[in-house]
Amino acid sequence: MTKKRKYITLAVIVILANLIAHQFQYRWDFTKDQKYSLSKPTKELLANLETDIFISVYLTGNLPFDFERLAKETDYFLKELEAENSRISYRFIDPKGNEEKLTKQGLAPSRLTVQEDGQVSESIIFPWAVVTANNKIKTVNLLKSSFFENETTQIENSVQNLEFAFANGIQKATAHKKQKIAVLRGNGELQDIYQYDWLKSLGENYFLAPFTLDSITENPQKTLNQLQNFDLTIISKPTEAFTEQEKFALDQYTVSGGKTIWLLDLVHTPKDSLMQQGKLLAYQRDLNLTDYLFNYGVRINRHLVRDLYAAKIPLATGKVGNNTQFDEFLWDYYPVIKSNNAHVITKNVAEIKLEFANSIDTLNPNIHKTPLLESSSLTKIQTVPNYVTLASIAENKGMESYNQGSKIIGVLLEGNFNSAYKNRVKPFKNNFTIQGKNNKMVVIADGDISSNQISKGKPLELGLDKWTNSYYANKEFLTNTVNYLLNDSGLIQLRAKKVIIDTINKPKAYAEKTQWQLINLFAPLLLLAVSGLITFYIRKSKYTA
Repeated sequence: MTKKRKYITLAVIVILANLIAHQFQYRWDFTKDQKYSLSKPTKELLANLETDIFISVYLTGNLPFDFERLAKETDYFLKELEAENSRISYRFIDPKGNEEKLTKQGLAPSRLTVQEDGQVSESIIFPWAVVTANNKIKTVNLLKSSFFENETTQIENSVQNLEFAFANGIQKATAHKKQKIAVLRGNGELQDIYQYDWLKSLGENYFLAPFTLDSITENPQKTLNQLQNFDLTIISKPTEAFTEQEKFALDQYTVSGGKTIWLLDLVHTPKDSLMQQGKLLAYQRDLNLTDYLFNYGVRINRHLVRDLYAAKIPLATGKVGNNTQFDEFLWDYYPVIKSNNAHVITKNVAEIKLEFANSIDTLNPNIHKTPLLESSSLTKIQTVPNYVTLASIAENKGMESYNQGSKIIGVLLEGNFNSAYKNRVKPFKNNFTIQGKNNKMVVIADGDISSNQISKGKPLELGLDKWTNSYYANKEFLTNTVNYLLNDSGLIQLRAKKVIIDTINKPKAYAEKTQWQLINLFAPLLLLAVSGLITFYIRKSKYTA
């Protein structure tokens, strides 16, 4: 074979290899934790796409080191999405010059104080992406917020959350609603404005409708039939007792497979009195649910849980001129829950803030119970009726008095829910069902967990504390709970994916900066010089007579 034919054959092989590689692409992920591989729920979501998806990412420009890392990881992940489905495309857009426009779109900027190489500077970034599908727009927050984490840990958690964040955004932008959720009314439940943010978020994936049991006395069977059209019922902080007819309707709804989330306060704590008078009288609230919940293996205790691991509240401490000065104090009536539970609902979920919570005892071994929310081990119980005073903040909170151990505040129930009216007189006649189906229920002994704060008459995001500017994961937890109860657990399983990120030792890097700069500058030159000398002597010895 001549040289010419060899070159032609080689060229043909290279061209064929490129054509084959272009048609049959495959990517290998050699990382230990499969960092750059998509999980099964994400692949299933992408496989069912029926429209083009365009993603705009605003996390770019002159970024601090940690956020540059987050931007690179975002780029790597989006490349994986593009490779998985050609309907997806993305680009990074520098927000400079468009800050006001982006802020009006709800993409709140993050203002950071950055200390690098001994210098302090301020940086404004937009850690957001926007998913667009068929003119439907959904925002994706790339920065997983947590008030209790340093910046490095926050970035690590944000990288871990990328797959869930984008998969969730794509699902919302392309979702077809199927399941129905009833928001119970008529027993003094929370007004819509106080749980507006959570319900609005749920409304992106589910049909939501208010539902009352008022007509149960006139037409009980019709009311029950209407309730059973819903897949899940949310009961948020009722303040009026349930009648036997209402309980019986809820019982038959549960036995027939309806899911329920109970958010209950069995201790009345009027917060207005606390802020106006510096104290409130906490006393028991009777919702007539003790026997109902007891049948399913739950008993809510009528007392208050006080936890040293708690949120802060601002209090006026004096004046400077005409300006009131505020300081923040730990308020042990507001427990902050950091779950160590490996359950998919709470996996990788940040801290959750509760207010005047009660504790739960679990009974009935026939129903499986998974604690979802538990106070820390530094907990004590306050019996009621009793006064709760702001003056208690000044008390010596010695750890020795917080010795009653961790208390369950939220629990998941799973199993066969048999009727609580099996051996009792039925409040009304119906096609009575005794033997229950396999079902799920969540009971949380804090009615305020779903309550967002109000600012200037408008609801804020659930979890945002406007007084301390801290953020809690209440909405994330509650949304996960709904998804799990409705067997829509594919996306929340993505939270279980653990990504290990190698971090740099910044103080050591700054201290050794000059040393490594010199090494990087002169080591290649030295290597080149040595290589040249070796080559020179080899050639000299070879060609010298």
